[in-house]
Amino acid sequence: MRFERREHRSVLLVVATPLIAIAAALAIAGILIAIAGAPVLEAYWRILTGAFGSRLSATETLTRATPLILTGLAAAVAFRARLWNIGAEGQFYLGAIMVAAVSSQLVGNWPAVVQIPVLLAVGAMAGMVLLLIPLWLRLRFAVDEVVTTLLLNFVAVLFVSMLIDTVLKDPMAFGWPQSQPVSDDGMLPKLLERSRLHLGLAIAIALALVLHFVQSRTVFGMQSRAAGLNAQAAIFAGVPLGRTLVFVACLSGGLAGLAGSIEVMGVQGYVTTDLSPGYGYSGIVVAMLANLNPIGVVLAGLFTATMFVGADGMSRSMGIPSYIADVFVALSLLTMLVAVFFTQYRIRR
Repeated sequence: MRFERREHRSVLLVVATPLIAIAAALAIAGILIAIAGAPVLEAYWRILTGAFGSRLSATETLTRATPLILTGLAAAVAFRARLWNIGAEGQFYLGAIMVAAVSSQLVGNWPAVVQIPVLLAVGAMAGMVLLLIPLWLRLRFAVDEVVTTLLLNFVAVLFVSMLIDTVLKDPMAFGWPQSQPVSDDGMLPKLLERSRLHLGLAIAIALALVLHFVQSRTVFGMQSRAAGLNAQAAIFAGVPLGRTLVFVACLSGGLAGLAGSIEVMGVQGYVTTDLSPGYGYSGIVVAMLANLNPIGVVLAGLFTATMFVGADGMSRSMGIPSYIADVFVALSLLTMLVAVFFTQYRIRR
C-alpha cells in the first residue's frame, strides 16, 4: 500500500473536507460526553441553544467570533504562502497593549472619527513588526519561523505583563494588574444596543472579503500562492520571494495585531494578561477548518465561537466540563489535518 498524490482535487472534495472533519470531531467528542454520563444529542442541542437561544447569547457568540475570524485570517494568509506564523497570540497582545498605550498617553483627547482609525492602524503595525522579526531571521539566517514565532508569544505576553505592572498600570484599578483604559472616544461603536456586539465584526467580515479578492484576483495573490506551492519554482518563474513574504508577513501580523486592538476597543477597554483565552492559537484551527479560504474563515470562526459559547451553556445545564469545547477544537484540527491529507493523496495498492 502506498500514497499517491492526486493530480486534481474536485470542488466537491474541497468543500466536503471540513464538513467531514467536523463530523468526525463531533463523533469523537460525543464519546467523551457519553463517558461523562450525559446524553450526546441533548448535549449538542444545549450547545446550539446556548450559543443562539437568546438575543444575549447570539450577540455574545458573534462578539466571540470577531477575534477568531481575524486571527484565522492572519493564519490563513501566512500559511497559504508557507510562512508558518504560530505567533498570532503574541501579535494579538502587542496590538492590544499598543492601542491602550497610545490612547491613554497620546491621542485620548482626539475625536472618535480620527482616534479610532489611528488606534486600529497602531495595533496592526505592532503585529506587523512582531512578525517581521522572525521573517528577517528566516530570510537572513534560515532560522525556522515556527520556533521563533512560537517563542515570541511568551516574550510578548511577558512584555505586556511588565507594562501593565509598571508604566501603564491603571492607578484606579485598586492594585489589579491592568492597563490604563482606552478613552471613550477610542471605543468602537456598538452594532446593537444593550449588547457587547461592536463594529469589529463588520470590519472582520469586510477584511475577509477584501482578502479573498486580493488572493484570487491580484498579482500579489498569485505570487503568494506560488510561493506556498513551490518556492524554488516561484523564484525560477520570476516571483520576488523575499518581497512577497514581507508583504505576507505585514498582512498576517497586521491582522493578528488588529484582532488585539479591536478586542480592546470593542469589548474590554483595557488590557490584562488574560485578555485572550487563546485566540491566536485558535485562529490556526479556524484557518485549517476553512482550508485557508478567507470566506471560509468567517464561517469557521463563527462555528468555533459557537462551540466556545455554547459549551458554557451546556456546562451550566448538564454539569459537563466546559473544557469539552477546547477538546473539540483540538479534535477539529487533528481531523482536518487528516482530511486535508487524504484530499491531496489517494491510497494505492
